Amino acid sequence: MTSLPRILLEPLVRAALLEDLGRAGDLTTNAIVPADRRASAAIVARAACTVSGLAAAARTFVLLDPDIAVTLHAHDGDAVQANTTLATISGSPRTLLTAERTALNILGRLGGVATATRRYVDAIAGTRATIVDTRKTTPGMRALEKAAVRHGGGKNHRFGLDDAILIKDNHVAVAGGVTRAIAAARAAAGHLVTIEVEVDSIAQLDEALAAGAQIILLDNFAPDALAEGVRRAAGRALLEASGGVNAATVRAIAESGVDLISVGALTHSVTCLDVALDIDPASLEPVHG
Repeated sequence: MTSLPRILLEPLVRAALLEDLGRAGDLTTNAIVPADRRASAAIVARAACTVSGLAAAARTFVLLDPDIAVTLHAHDGDAVQANTTLATISGSPRTLLTAERTALNILGRLGGVATATRRYVDAIAGTRATIVDTRKTTPGMRALEKAAVRHGGGKNHRFGLDDAILIKDNHVAVAGGVTRAIAAARAAAGHLVTIEVEVDSIAQLDEALAAGAQIILLDNFAPDALAEGVRRAAGRALLEASGGVNAATVRAIAESGVDLISVGALTHSVTCLDVALDIDPASLEPVHG
């Protein structure tokens, strides 16, 4: 499974490095580690997981030092067992130590997103529903976190405010109702822009269907109400369930017959993957020449 194109990935990694390097670089490593050494290290997943962010983590080392050699032993989207070596890195130990935390932060966070997504996807296997993410992402990390959702087998909701229209409850309130909000959106949108509307009752669902909504988000509906919404929609619109979705509820939500289940927890409440960088002491050697 491919990761982000380099032109998108590299600025995100560069910003993370700059945040850590500050104005003076790695004072600790530069004071302690001789410049004329070489070493090898392994990036290891301490627990079973779905990998994501490995390409970004590898780029962290290369951005600091183009002479660093990185060998990947897994790829983004792979399912691996505990204590799997994901990559080996060879070169200056200064670079290994300076880039270590940034690389592991990226890999741990994104691996956590992918692994959580995979659990949700597996939990609804055999239903018609698809797990999708939300915009509840870490500022500056959205492209990477949404890629991690894909690595875990999920799909992406809109990336931002500019790639689809999603009429939320406050939009409905300001517009004066579901019908008026949909009509205003349709009048302003280009022909390729999708329009979705959030509803919080069966009555609003009926109104959205009558107004010709393409996608309807059923907000905090119980599974029986979701099933009633599916019956009423009868395929006239895609139905998305949102709110109250967790590991204990997602299967029942999926079995209601909805098309999409959006899960904010994939990105806003993720547990980071336990990953480590282990330097091989036997590999330490001076650079001659």
